[in-house]
Amino acid sequence: MFIARDTGAQHYFAISLEKAWNIFRKAYQQVSGIARTVRGPSMSAGPGKVQVIGVSEIAGEKIFVLQFIQARNPDWVSRPFFARYDPDAIWLDGLYPAFGKEKFFFETEYPLPRKATHGQRPATGLNYNAVMN
Repeated sequence: MFIARDTGAQHYFAISLEKAWNIFRKAYQQVSGIARTVRGPSMSAGPGKVQVIGVSEIAGEKIFVLQFIQARNPDWVSRPFFARYDPDAIWLDGLYPAFGKEKFFFETEYPLPRKATHGQRPATGLNYNAVMN
């Protein structure tokens, strides 16, 4: 399952990363074992294909658990990393590292441009909550 890419049409199709994960999880729970080889939801972002593994809580902090399925640097693949939970995040550049870290492990090689997501859709400036709820 692919998350709407951060291009011009994103504002028509974007949903939050958490909502995408919930849609995927509910669908995944209802398929037989043979169909459980599917991955998702994932983003084809600049540093690589990033999968949202889920939403969790560690040491009292709510987080997104992510991993690279494919990456610019092969050492990044299948290495879990954690982002602060943001209910409005719709793309990788709207996420920030969890646990007080300044940047994700891969940003020494591939820095991310950051976009504000707190209720705002980056491409349009529309209020995300008003549009999606």
